[in-house]
Amino acid sequence: METILRKMIVPEELKTLLENQQNIIIPKNREHLFELALGDANNKTFTVSYDIEEIGEVVEAEVVKCKNGVAVNFMEMYMRRRDPNCMVIGDDSPTDKQTYKKRFGENFDGLRKETLEWLDQGELIVMPFMSGGHEYGYESLLIAPKNTGFFAAALADLQGLVPLDDVREGFTPKAIVYVAPPFRHTHFDKKQVVVHNRLDDIHEVFAYNLYPGPSAKKGIYGVLLNIGEKEHWVTLHASTVKVVTPYENELIIMHEGASGGGKSEMAEQIHKDQEGHIKLAKNLITHDQTYIQLNASCDLRPVTDDMAICHPSVQNNRKLVVTDGEEGWFLRMNHITEYGTDPHYERMCIHPKEPLIFLNMQGNPDATCLIWEHTIDEEVGLPCPNPRVILPRQSVPKIISEPVEVDIRSFGVRSPMCTKNEPTYGIIGLFHILPPALAWLWRLVAPRGHANPSILDSEGMKSEGVGSYWPFATGKRVVQANLLLDQILNTPSTRYILIPNQHIGAYEVGFMSQWIAREYLARRGSVKFKQEQLVESRCSLLGYSIENLKIDGINLPKVLLRTDMQPEIGKVGYDKGAEILSDFFKTELKTYLTDDLHLLGKEIIECCLNDGTIEDYIKLIPIRL
Repeated sequence: METILRKMIVPEELKTLLENQQNIIIPKNREHLFELALGDANNKTFTVSYDIEEIGEVVEAEVVKCKNGVAVNFMEMYMRRRDPNCMVIGDDSPTDKQTYKKRFGENFDGLRKETLEWLDQGELIVMPFMSGGHEYGYESLLIAPKNTGFFAAALADLQGLVPLDDVREGFTPKAIVYVAPPFRHTHFDKKQVVVHNRLDDIHEVFAYNLYPGPSAKKGIYGVLLNIGEKEHWVTLHASTVKVVTPYENELIIMHEGASGGGKSEMAEQIHKDQEGHIKLAKNLITHDQTYIQLNASCDLRPVTDDMAICHPSVQNNRKLVVTDGEEGWFLRMNHITEYGTDPHYERMCIHPKEPLIFLNMQGNPDATCLIWEHTIDEEVGLPCPNPRVILPRQSVPKIISEPVEVDIRSFGVRSPMCTKNEPTYGIIGLFHILPPALAWLWRLVAPRGHANPSILDSEGMKSEGVGSYWPFATGKRVVQANLLLDQILNTPSTRYILIPNQHIGAYEVGFMSQWIAREYLARRGSVKFKQEQLVESRCSLLGYSIENLKIDGINLPKVLLRTDMQPEIGKVGYDKGAEILSDFFKTELKTYLTDDLHLLGKEIIECCLNDGTIEDYIKLIPIRL
């Protein structure tokens, strides 16, 4: 073990901490990590708990060995979702995020020292991994208590374990994750807190809770964004899929958006009932339902699920080129409520190639963990809205591992119901064609949208900011805005669309809107539209609507393409919704008007503030229709 530690080049204080340890565990492989998750290879259950001075024993999580993996359940309902306010910045480098000093009234140095001293008191997992995956990732380390094996296993599956025998000479971490769960109770009033401490050569992430979302998942996302900011590239918040039609046409769609915006769903097959019918929409006023039937669905070949690295080494200056920034996918299963809902994921999770990690799902020793049996949130008596499974990407059928060129960048928005009596921003049609300048604005605003199941704060329309990944970024908002604008300018052959989910006006659609848009655009075989095929949306922020949409010989109702044609909304209700949307954009965009913003970016934002037309946006960045 000492030989392995000598291979690594780590800061002196960490080196001293490790040299003092009597028992350091460096995971040999994935199987070893699953043994650590259960405390011992022979255990069927394991309790993650801490004896905290003046508080007593606190149980954080229960881990159960199931036939198909391990099921992890947190004792507190609050710990089953990511707290959007968990990130704080511990250093003095430029940032628009809340600093530790501002939030807690003191420098982070004291708590950092206290955290390292606490870690020095017990057995430690020291796990080498790659932030961003093996292909384009960066050498990193996890330092965590021995009883947090499930957290280590989750991080390894998400980012890319470097097994004990594969640690190279000169392994130099660019990121170090420190895990200290008791501090949530002793210092942070039981709240989720993740401190990012950006040093000159190392990005430290201090995780003071055990839910992997804010640290193992989004914390590492913040590491990649910080590295990309220095190297002038971006890790986009996006799923990507190659769509192959029954006629062998191919189209690559990358779907961006805030949490709950439909990223994972873009790579799912269309949900059908037992008779093979597709329920397109349900009118929530009249209760009429619209069904369609497709003769054959497209073949889907996933590329990314949530983090798409746009590394400069693979760009071609015409279309955006992306590759996966993860080794495993953190999939939410709240929409799978009974057997048969999604046979694709059910098959992969019930009979996996290798054991999986399940979060917020009911698990019994030696039984199969079923992805539709979600943990009950006791405080409300309802199933947890954020059940998760970590799926290693090599387990996904037809996965594409090499970089791909993106034909269409879509942006997803969770939209509420809209009627003339209760107007909302839910006026977005099935999908809209966006000029590049408007596409940039949507990424700056990135509405979190209606009824978000992934995080605690989900009511109303709120902004997740630049690219929808701003909640995970550690630096300056305007820097990311400039990077996104440069990216759009440098990839003129990639097109842009906007897709709502959950509702289209008075119709409930779930994620059907993006599945239909995907099938239609792939079958169409072209992302270019003639002018007569498009209609300027009544709200200029929505770009162009489609005049008609026919798929497999079926004409879709126009009321789903242009919500102002819905009698339940009408032009009056639509215009009120457009006003809500416009006011929201204007409020959010003003924060970007700083001296450091790209000059073209200032013109685009001012165009919005002055109620510019679609033609005005096209003049700023041309689009070939």
